[in-house]
Amino acid sequence: MTISATFSKALELKQALFQSFNSIKHLKHIHAHILRFDLHQDTYLLNILIRQALHFGDTHYTRLVFHQTTQPNIFLYNTLIRGLVSNDCYHETIQYYGLMRSEGFLPNSFTFPFVLKACARLLDVQLGVKIHSLVVKSGFDYDVYVKTSLLCLYASCGYLGHAHKVFDDIPEKNVVSWTAIISGYIGVGQYREAIDMFGVLVEMGLRPDSFTIVRVLFACTQLGDLRIGESIDEYMTEIGMGRNVFVATSLVDMYAKCGNIEKARCVFDGISEKDIVTWSTMIQTYALNGFPKEALDLFFQMQRENLKPDCYAMVGVLSACARLGALDIGDWASGLMDRSEFLSNPVLGTALIDMYAKCGSMAQAWEVFRGMKEKDRVVWNAIISGLAMNGHVKSAFGLFGQIEKTGIQPDGNTFMGLLCGCTHAGLVDDGRQYFNSMNRIFSLTPTIEHYGCMVDLLGRAGLLDEAHQLIKSMPVEANSIVWGALLNGCRLHRDTGLAEYVLKKLLELEPWNSGNYVLLSNIYSTSHRWDEAAKLRSILNEKRMKKIPGCSWIEVDGVVHEFLVGDKSHPLSEKIYAKLDKFANELKAAGYVPSRDFVLFDIEEEEKEHFLGCHSEKLAIAFGLISTSPKDVIRVVKNLRVCGDCHEAIKLISKITGREIIVRDNNRFHSFIDGSCSCRDYW
Repeated sequence: MTISATFSKALELKQALFQSFNSIKHLKHIHAHILRFDLHQDTYLLNILIRQALHFGDTHYTRLVFHQTTQPNIFLYNTLIRGLVSNDCYHETIQYYGLMRSEGFLPNSFTFPFVLKACARLLDVQLGVKIHSLVVKSGFDYDVYVKTSLLCLYASCGYLGHAHKVFDDIPEKNVVSWTAIISGYIGVGQYREAIDMFGVLVEMGLRPDSFTIVRVLFACTQLGDLRIGESIDEYMTEIGMGRNVFVATSLVDMYAKCGNIEKARCVFDGISEKDIVTWSTMIQTYALNGFPKEALDLFFQMQRENLKPDCYAMVGVLSACARLGALDIGDWASGLMDRSEFLSNPVLGTALIDMYAKCGSMAQAWEVFRGMKEKDRVVWNAIISGLAMNGHVKSAFGLFGQIEKTGIQPDGNTFMGLLCGCTHAGLVDDGRQYFNSMNRIFSLTPTIEHYGCMVDLLGRAGLLDEAHQLIKSMPVEANSIVWGALLNGCRLHRDTGLAEYVLKKLLELEPWNSGNYVLLSNIYSTSHRWDEAAKLRSILNEKRMKKIPGCSWIEVDGVVHEFLVGDKSHPLSEKIYAKLDKFANELKAAGYVPSRDFVLFDIEEEEKEHFLGCHSEKLAIAFGLISTSPKDVIRVVKNLRVCGDCHEAIKLISKITGREIIVRDNNRFHSFIDGSCSCRDYW
C-alpha cells in the first residue's frame, strides 16, 4: 500500500473512530480494519480506540490492545490511566502508573490528578506522599488541578492538617478545591467546620456547584441543623440555582431528618423528573418518622409510575407494613422483587424478617431466616427479637446460644430482644441473668433502654421497690421511658403512692405531655384531693393540651383501616357498633363486667364508662369480624398499650367467636385463642 493510500485509510479509520458506537462489537470491527491495514502501531489511532473501548467499560480488551503496542507513549499511558480510574479500577491504575515510571516516562499534569484519585480511593497515603514529592520535583506543585487532587487525597485519608496546608498553598482556589476541603471536614466528622468553610466560599463570591451543595446539606443533616439547611435552600433560590434531582433528593433527606416532613414533601412534589433514589428517600422518610400509611400511599403512587422498587424503597415499605401490621401488603410488595435478592442481601432480609415478625407471622419470618445466605448480627438480632415479641421466648434463648457458637459477638440490640422477651413472659430471673451478663461476660455497658426494659420487667412482676432502686442506681439520669415503665408497674399493681411520685418526675421531664397531667389528676380525684385535681385540670385547659388518642389499624383485603377511640367515621360504623352491642350482651352473659378501675390511669372520670365500650382496638376487631371469613386470623396494631378491660374483653370475644385474634401494642403481641392469651395475662 502506498503512503498516500495508507494516509487515506488512516484518515478514514480516524473518522470512523470518532463516530458514535452502539456496542464494543462495532468498535472491535474498526480495530480489525486497523490490524488489516497494518496500522496497529499508530499511537494516534490506538489512543482513540482505547478511549472509546474504556467508554464501554471493557478494561480487559483495552489492556490487551495496550500491550500489543510496542512503543506506547505518554499519551497512551494517560488515556489508559484516566479510563481505568473512570471504571473504578484503582489497583490497575497504580499498576500501570508503576509500569509507566519503569519505562522512563515522567508523569505530567494529565497523569497526576488521576493517579492521585486512585490513591485517594484506595486510601494509599504512602504512595500519595511519594507522588507529592514527584509533583514538587517536576514543577507541577502550582497546577490547580494537581494541587486539588493532592488536597482530595489527604482529605480522603483523614490527614486534614496536610489537606489544609495544600489548600492554603493553592494560588487560585476554584469550587472543586473548596468542595474538596469541605468534604475533608465532613469525612472526619467536623460538620460545623465544613458548614463554616461553605460560608467563606459564598462570601468570596464563588458559586458552588451541585456537588458542593449536596455535601454541605449532608453536613446539616448530620448536625440536625434545620436553620442552616433552610438558609442554603434560600441561597440557592436567590442565585437562581436550579434543583437538579441530586440536590432535590438531598434537600428531601435534610428536611426529613431535621423533622420538617411537610417541607420534605413539598420539595419532593416540586421535582419534575424523580428517579428511584428520590422516591425511596421520601418513602423511607414517611416510614421512619411515624407516617406508615403515607409511606404506602407514596409507594402505590410510585407503582403507578411503573418504577421498580430498589432496596431502599423496599425497606421503607416493609417498615411501614410492619408498623401497621399490614401482612398482605407486605407479602405483595416483597413479591415485586426476586426472593433471592432478599436471601442474599442482609438489609433486605432483615426488613422482611422484621415485617413478618411484627405482623405476627413468625413461621414466614423463620423461613426467611433459614434461607438467608449471609446471616450477620443484624439478621440474628431480627429473628431473636421477632421470636421474643411473639411469645416464643425459649426459642429466642436457644438462638442466643447458637449465635455465640457462630462466633458473632452479640450487641446491645441482641440483649434488648432477650430482655423484651423476658418482660413479655414474666421471666424475672432470666431477665436478671441476661442483664447482668451484658457487662460481666460480654463487656457491654447497658444503655438506658436496657435499664428501661429491666424496670418494666420488675414493675410488671410487682417488684416495684426493686425497680425503683434500679432507677436510682443508674449511671445516667432516668428518662421518661424509664419512669414510664415504672408507672406501668404502679398501674398494674394499684400503687397510687409511688405512681404519684413517678408522675411528678414525668411532669418535670415532659411538661408538654397532657397524659401525665390526666393520670395525676385521676389519682388526686380518687384520693378526694379535689383542689389538687382541679389545679391540674386548669393547667391542662390553660395550655390547651390534648392527650394522644388511641389509634388501631387492621388490614382487610390489602387495605389498611384506621380507628380512633369512639370513631364513627368509617363507612361501616353502624354495623361495627351493632356488632359491639351484640357482644356487650354476650359478654355480660358470660360473666364479663366492665372494670372502670382499668381506666383510673387513662381518661377523665366522666368519659370512662362511655369509652370502655369503644376503644379503638375493639372497633378494629369488630370490623375484622364482620369483614373476614371465620377461618381468617384477625390482626390489629395499636399505637398505645391495650388497657386491662379490653384485654379481658378480647379474651372472651375470641372464645365466643372461636377466632384467633392477634393484637400488637408497643411491639408486644397478645395472641388470643379460645379465651386465653399468649402473654398469660402478664402484660
